[in-house]
Amino acid sequence: MYLCNTNQAEGKARGETKNENMEMTEQTIQQVERFLRKVAQKFPAPTTDDETSMLTDIHVRVTQDSGELLAFDDDDNEITRCVVEQWIDNKDENFYDEIAKQLRDLLRKNAALVDNLGILKPYSFVLEDDDKENLGELYLADDDTIIVGGDLMEGLDNDLDDFLDNLLKEQ
Repeated sequence: MYLCNTNQAEGKARGETKNENMEMTEQTIQQVERFLRKVAQKFPAPTTDDETSMLTDIHVRVTQDSGELLAFDDDDNEITRCVVEQWIDNKDENFYDEIAKQLRDLLRKNAALVDNLGILKPYSFVLEDDDKENLGELYLADDDTIIVGGDLMEGLDNDLDDFLDNLLKEQ
C-alpha cells in the first residue's frame, strides 16, 4: 500500500521536510488512539488479581522512515502495530523528541484506558527507536508515582542559571 498525498510528494520533490512543526493532525491522533485501544484489548482490565500479566514495560517503537508505530512486550513479542502516515519519511532532526511529547500527551489524555490494563502495576510505556535503543519513558502506570516528562522541564537549566546569576549579583 502506498500512502502519500500530492502536497507531500511535491514538497519532497523540492527537498522540504514534512510538517516542520510536527503538529499532530486529527488523523494521527485517531491512529495513535486506535493503537492504544489495540494494546488495551490485548491486556483487558482484570476482574481478579490472578488475571494480571507480569509485564513491566510496553515498548513503543517508532520507525522514522516507514512511520511504523509498534508495541512489544518485555520478551520482544509484538503486541500491535500501525502506520502513522504523517510520520512517513520524516527527516526532522528532533523527530523522536517531538514524537515523545506527542505520545506523552496522548497517553495522558487516555489515562483511563492505559492505567487500567491487565498488567501488574507499576508498568511503563517506553519509547524506543528502530534500533531498539531506549529513548525515554513515556508514561508510568502506578497508583503512587507520576513521571514528569521532558516537555515540562524544558528550559529549567537556563532558568536556574539565571536565578543563580541574579542571586550572585545581589551580593
